[in-house]
Amino acid sequence: MIVLNLKCENCQNEFEGWFSSSKSCDEQIKKGFVECTRCASSKIQRGLSRPNVSVKKGSAKSGEKVIKELKSKIKEINRFIEKNCDYVGDQFSYEARRIHYDKIKKKAIYGTASKDEIKELNDEGIEVASIPWVKEEN
Repeated sequence: MIVLNLKCENCQNEFEGWFSSSKSCDEQIKKGFVECTRCASSKIQRGLSRPNVSVKKGSAKSGEKVIKELKSKIKEINRFIEKNCDYVGDQFSYEARRIHYDKIKKKAIYGTASKDEIKELNDEGIEVASIPWVKEEN
């Protein structure tokens, strides 16, 4: 696995992506599979990335172990969100606007929204984040 720096051509957001190879990254970007973490645009370009240098032979983790650790960390974040935020399901965009515009009690929410809804929220100045979700049984 390699970590590559990516940049959104739409909103200039810079973020990282994990790929099996730089060729895999290029193919996924070309197919529109890579999306901006801020605005969900698929207009992504690769940025400069630092090389991964192994200091000690055999010290690099296997790809399988890295994926397992990554899934574990994502599940940990998912559990934190479930415990500390209100689930609003597919009403996420509506609830986010209600909190933002109606100035009701600020609360942390999570749910689902389409790429277009996320872009619209960002265009309106409502900050949202896309978070990967891993089912507990995985």
